Amino acid sequence: MQDTPLPPSRGAARPARSEQSTGLIYAVLAYTLWGMLPLYFLLLAPTGAFEIVPWRVLFSLVFCALLITVTRKWRSFLGLLRKRRIVFTMGLAGLLIFINWQTYVFAALSGHVVEAALGYFINPIVTVFLGVLLLREKLRLLQWVAVGISLGAVVVLTVGYGALPWVSLVLAFSFGFYGLIKKRVGRDVDAVAGLTLETVWLAPLAVVQLIVVGAVSGLTIGTVSPWHTVLLLLAGVITAVPLLFFAAAARRLPLTYLGLIQYFAPILQFLVGVFVLHEPMPPERWAGFGLVWLALVVLTADMVLTGRAPRRSSLEPA
Repeated sequence: MQDTPLPPSRGAARPARSEQSTGLIYAVLAYTLWGMLPLYFLLLAPTGAFEIVPWRVLFSLVFCALLITVTRKWRSFLGLLRKRRIVFTMGLAGLLIFINWQTYVFAALSGHVVEAALGYFINPIVTVFLGVLLLREKLRLLQWVAVGISLGAVVVLTVGYGALPWVSLVLAFSFGFYGLIKKRVGRDVDAVAGLTLETVWLAPLAVVQLIVVGAVSGLTIGTVSPWHTVLLLLAGVITAVPLLFFAAAARRLPLTYLGLIQYFAPILQFLVGVFVLHEPMPPERWAGFGLVWLALVVLTADMVLTGRAPRRSSLEPA
C-alpha cells in the first residue's frame, strides 16, 4: 500500500517567516543608524565638516580593509581591480558620495538637519525623474503626479525662504546619480567591495583636504579628549556597519518592503531636527514638507498597486 503523503507541517513555513523577520530587523537597524547620524556628528564638536569627512573616508577604508581580511575576500576584491570599467565607475561613484557626505555633514553641523531630511524624502522622486531624463523610462500617471507635486514643493520652499533649498537638492541629486551609477555595477560589486573601491579613490582627496584644514585652522583629532578621538576613529565603523545591515536586509526582504522602510531614515532625521535640535518650522516649511509627503504617498501607492519597488541602489542613504 502506497504511503499517503503527509501535509506540510506548520513548521515548514517558519523558516521563510524567520528570514523575513531577520531581514526586517537588519533593515530597521540600518535605517535607524542612518537616521541618527546628525547626533553622532554633533558629538564630534569642535571638529568641523571639512575635517570630519576626510577622516570618515580614511577610517572607512581601514575598516573595509579589515573586513575583507577577516572574511578572506582579498582575492575576489583584487579580481575587481582588473575590471577597468568597474574601477573607473566606482571612482565616479566615490566623487558623488563625497559630495553627498560633505553636504550632509555640513548640514548637520550648521542647523540644517530638517533640510537634509527633505533631501532624502525627495530622493526617490529624483530617482524617478532621472530615470526619465537619462534612461528614457516612461512614467505612469501616478508617477507624473508625484513628480509634479514634488516640483511644486520646491517652488513653495523657495518662495517661502527666498532662496533655493540647495542642501536638499544637492543631497537628492548627488545620491540620485550615485544610485544610477551603482545600478550599473550592482551585480558585480557588493557593499563592502564597493565602499572600499570608492574610498580608495577618495583617499588622496581626503589627505589633501586634511592638509589644507590643518594649515588653515589646525586639526582637532587627538587634541580635544580621548573620547572625542575615539568617536572620530569610529567614523569608519559608523559608515560601514549600516551598509552591511542593509545588505543583509536586502538579501532577505522583498524590494517592496525596503521601498517602504526607506522613509524611516529621513523621518528620524526630521524628528531629530525639529524636536531635539529645535530647528525652526515656519508655515511655508510645513507646506513644502506636506507637499513632499503627499508626493511620496502617491509614489508609494503607485508602487504598491503595480507591485514594483524603487531600485535597490536608491534605498541606501549616505
